[in-house]
Amino acid sequence: MSKMIGSPLPNIPWQDKPAACTEPIWRYERNPVIPRNAIPRANSIFNSAVVPYGDGFAGVFRCDDKERRQDLYTGFSSDGINWTLENDPIRFTADDPEINRHEYKYDPRVCLLDGKYYVTWCNGYHGPTIGVGYTEDFKSYVQLENAFLPYNRNGVLFPRKIGGNYAMVSRPSDMGHTAFGDIFYSESPDLVYWGKHRHVMAPTDETPWQSLKIGAGPTPIETDEGWLLIYHGVLLSCNGYVYSFGAAMLDLAEPWKVLYRSRPYLMSPQELYEIAGDVPNVAFPCAALTDPANGKIAIYYGCADTTTGLAFTTADELTAWLKGNSF
Repeated sequence: MSKMIGSPLPNIPWQDKPAACTEPIWRYERNPVIPRNAIPRANSIFNSAVVPYGDGFAGVFRCDDKERRQDLYTGFSSDGINWTLENDPIRFTADDPEINRHEYKYDPRVCLLDGKYYVTWCNGYHGPTIGVGYTEDFKSYVQLENAFLPYNRNGVLFPRKIGGNYAMVSRPSDMGHTAFGDIFYSESPDLVYWGKHRHVMAPTDETPWQSLKIGAGPTPIETDEGWLLIYHGVLLSCNGYVYSFGAAMLDLAEPWKVLYRSRPYLMSPQELYEIAGDVPNVAFPCAALTDPANGKIAIYYGCADTTTGLAFTTADELTAWLKGNSF
């Protein structure tokens, strides 16, 4: 049995596995949990991150507004399913005005680390790079230096230091809709200066659902067997990109070493809300809630770049599937 490391979360949003389901992951029956128009200015709300907060949950959400500007918004929920989002985007403060300059903000992740909720996102600063900030109350936010030079996306922090340093995985990219991408690991003593870059894994034609590019999804989940990393992979089909997601297990002490990696996808866009939207055929994971006490995992994912969905699995089932379907 695989044991997750962390605090219990008895109020994790949950739905038992349907009797007819033979897959290791199952969708919430009332998906999408966040519609595209949950606030008046929104065109779409997707690729967002949530964490336990107080007696409920808080999150940072990607919202593309009706001018099609990409920005980040705060949201709160008592049960992780019914959400209330703020009407106005987050405004970060910073010591240097240059840090606040940006062209866009999208695809956030949130990680509780050293008593603060750190937010990472794709930040437009002369091209896409990794923005870093934090909040302690989801009301005021502080922005730090961008982690890397452009161009980079999918920057995801680990929930604790590794070897005495902060740790992050990311995907170096280019200016446009990147048609390539490997996952890399980096460390920092202070969340400002990043180095010790290590290659983690690359796309592969051996299993085509992840043959074009890959990128980290939710904050890595610590288990007694390694870091459980849920990640997205992209196939270039005759009808465009198809975003699915899979899983990998990384070494605890040296996370650039891959112990297991899923050959088949864990979930692909198959439901109508995943197939049809502003960007068709996208299932894009950005957050995972965990309850180590009973092994439950709830995954939030973007659907067709339009809405936000929720899916469920358990540490035992996911780990067993990963080991049995690895390459």
